[in-house]
Amino acid sequence: MKLVAFDPKNLSQTGEFRYRIGALVEDDQIADLTPSILPLGLSVSEILRIYDLSTNFIEPAMDAILSNELPLIDIEDVQLVAPVPKPGKIICIGLNYRNHAIESGMEIPKSPIIFSKFGTSVAAPNEPISIPVGSDQTDFEAELAVVIGRRTKNISVDDAMDHIFGYTNFNDVSARDFQFADGQWQRGKSCDTFAPFGPYVATKDEIADPHDLRIRFRLNGETMQDSSTSELIFRIPELIEFLSRSMTLEPGDLIATGTPPGVGFARKPPVYLKDGDVCEVEVEGLGVLVNPVAAI
Repeated sequence: MKLVAFDPKNLSQTGEFRYRIGALVEDDQIADLTPSILPLGLSVSEILRIYDLSTNFIEPAMDAILSNELPLIDIEDVQLVAPVPKPGKIICIGLNYRNHAIESGMEIPKSPIIFSKFGTSVAAPNEPISIPVGSDQTDFEAELAVVIGRRTKNISVDDAMDHIFGYTNFNDVSARDFQFADGQWQRGKSCDTFAPFGPYVATKDEIADPHDLRIRFRLNGETMQDSSTSELIFRIPELIEFLSRSMTLEPGDLIATGTPPGVGFARKPPVYLKDGDVCEVEVEGLGVLVNPVAAI
């Protein structure tokens, strides 16, 4: 199932609700899962907690979709929001592709490098990425993100994949001038709109092998990054085991697994985002995440 969160345009001004949850059944149609399958007004994280890895709603939802019991909405008639609108944690992995570490002039990490983004960094599909005041070195990073589906603590590599709900495209937008000036990454990685992801979360049954997916970034139609998740240094089970030793992972948390080579600051000459640009992140099987760029 390809899970989306959306705001019906014709109801967005009524105050009746903030968003609804649906399944993308065609590239241009959404099956509305609320309220016939899902309670109205709950976030995706809350739904995952209630339904324990969401198995209690996926099967009836698929049955209802196949039997044409649910209303279908044209995607052009809704406004997509981030498919997990308010993730509890956004955990990012640095330098997790060997060639990206090399192009960054950094040593190959011996253990995962962890940083985070704030909830205010979340941006919806098609929402503009805002270049913050004072930055002229805002950069792009195409990534595969994992959505946690079950409360996870001290889990082993062997059991880690059982705690995943699904996968989504992620753009780890970074203000390099802030990042390098501060000597640590938090401010440069956590500006508003610096965590676009979507357009949907594909449940894990949709992805045969998350470690064998083509990953690309295009800037104004030009391919800047083109690699494969097979090049990850630390694979997803290792990341989940490592993280769960020190923190509890909860349903709806995101883990952005790192970016391949080709980012803007490492190019000669460097390429940074500017007003009017269009970013596209495409991980195989996860659609295309599109975000324009706007200067504040």
